[in-house]
Amino acid sequence: MKKLLLLVTTITFITLLSACGRDDVLRVGMDLQYPPFETVDVNNDPEGISVDIARAFGDYLGREVEIVNTDFGSIIPALNSGEIDIAIASMSITEEREQSVDFTDPYFYFKIISLLNADFASANNLTSDSTVEEVLAIEDVKYVGLATQVSTTIPESYGKDVTEAADLGTAIEQVAQGTADILLMSANPVVNGYNANPNETMILWDAFVSSPIGMAVAEGNSDLLEQANAFIDTFNEQGGLYDQLEEDWNPDIEESLGRYGLEFYINE
Repeated sequence: MKKLLLLVTTITFITLLSACGRDDVLRVGMDLQYPPFETVDVNNDPEGISVDIARAFGDYLGREVEIVNTDFGSIIPALNSGEIDIAIASMSITEEREQSVDFTDPYFYFKIISLLNADFASANNLTSDSTVEEVLAIEDVKYVGLATQVSTTIPESYGKDVTEAADLGTAIEQVAQGTADILLMSANPVVNGYNANPNETMILWDAFVSSPIGMAVAEGNSDLLEQANAFIDTFNEQGGLYDQLEEDWNPDIEESLGRYGLEFYINE
């Protein structure tokens, strides 16, 4: 009987110890298919700027970090179900999302820039450093975009007509061929479209929109939200996380954007 009681006590102790250990793990949700922010290395291990931020946050808190690869559309439900503790997922802070989760202060800004047809740009004296206001002042511009995406919704918010393309590749091809004048997208698709058509297209770097990016926690998780905001406050310190991320990631970002490093995402 004594042996049985000892066995039960030991199992209970181990179970409680294991549970305590799990509670100390910070589960960070992100969708690992968006390099260089959220991706995997050749061994399929998490890698990227957001992964480095998550691990630095774990060091800041003194907690082990588990990266939970989560489809982007499932991240907010995963937060609210308790499956993950925090999202560090390049998530834009929007009014709609703020109805479901609590966001930290922004730590990055994702810009919506433009791919222009080169002949259209030349005919209207536009350069890569022209402004959005100069583009908006031009009459009869042929915008192309994808249904419900920023490439369509942003021009429409300025009262512009937009022709919808079936997919991104088709939209880029239309700009390159001159059947459309301008396509608005985030930086990487625009740069990729330009790199595929360097003689037929041009990048306009001035941003139509600069979307603030924040970490997200479940509504009411004020303790973790406060800790995350205090962590973000350290980013700008000399030798802080922005400096470390620029040292580690600027070569990759400069290679992909061809003009800017991490400052493209730090500065609003």
